[in-house]
Amino acid sequence: MATASELAAHIRDIAGDAPVKLGLILGSGLGHLAGAVEGIAIPYSELPGFPHAGVSGHNPNLVIGTLEGVRVAVFGGRAHYYESGNSAVMRLPLEVLCELGADTVIATNAAGSLRPDMPTGSIMALTDHINFSGLNPLIGEPTDRRFVPMMDAYEPELRNKLLAAAKSEGVPMQQGIYAWYSGPSFETPAEIRAIRTLGADAVGMSTVPEVILARFLGLRAAAISTITNMAAGMSDEAISHEHTKAMAPLGAAKLEKVLRRFLRDL
Repeated sequence: MATASELAAHIRDIAGDAPVKLGLILGSGLGHLAGAVEGIAIPYSELPGFPHAGVSGHNPNLVIGTLEGVRVAVFGGRAHYYESGNSAVMRLPLEVLCELGADTVIATNAAGSLRPDMPTGSIMALTDHINFSGLNPLIGEPTDRRFVPMMDAYEPELRNKLLAAAKSEGVPMQQGIYAWYSGPSFETPAEIRAIRTLGADAVGMSTVPEVILARFLGLRAAAISTITNMAAGMSDEAISHEHTKAMAPLGAAKLEKVLRRFLRDL
C-alpha cells in the first residue's frame, strides 16, 4: 500500500504543488458539492490504498482545487466502519490531507434528528459527540499519541465562524451533540430513547472516527449534520437509505451557502 507522502506526491503531480488549506468530507447525498470546486477530480480508484466509498449517494473522488478563493481538498465520499469493520478506514485519506498542507478539516454528514424542533431539512453544527458505538479508530496505535484529548474536539472558533457565516447568509443553523451509531442497520426506537436520554440531538453512522483521527493528526476540526429524517419513534416517516438520499438535498443547499460564506470570510 502506498504511504501518505507517496500519495500526496502523486496528487501534486496531477493537481499542482500549491498547498491545500482545508479538507472537506462530504456525507450521503452531499457529493454534488464537490462539483462546485474549480479543480481536478481524482477517482479514489487511482489512489492506491484509498478506501473506495461503497455507499450509494457518495461520489468517490478526491477533488483538489479552489472554492471561494481557498485551496481545498474535497472528499466526495467517505468509507464507513460498517463497510469493512475498520473504524480507522479514513486514516490514510486524512494523513494525505495533512501531507498536502491542510490544517483544518470540516466533516459533513446526513443524520437523524432527536429533537422535534429540528425537522428534516435542518442543518446542525456539532458541539460535541457521544461515541455510542464504543469503537475507536486509534485502537492498535502503538505510540502514546493514541491518548488524544477530546475536549473541544469540534473547535469552538471554527464553529463560531460557521455560525456567523450561516447568520450572514440568513440560513438557520442549529447546534447540538451528535451520537455515532455503527450501522448499517438503523437504530431501534429503544436505542433512540437511550441516546436521547444521554443528551444527543442527532444520530448518524460517521464523522466521529474521522474527528478522532483528525485530532490525533493535529488537524482542527468542525462538522455539520444535514437532517434527513426524524429518528426511529420520533415520527411516522419510513426510514431508509433511499429516503436519506432523497432528503439530503433539502439541507445541502443551505450547507453550500454556509460553507461558501465561511470560506469567503477566512
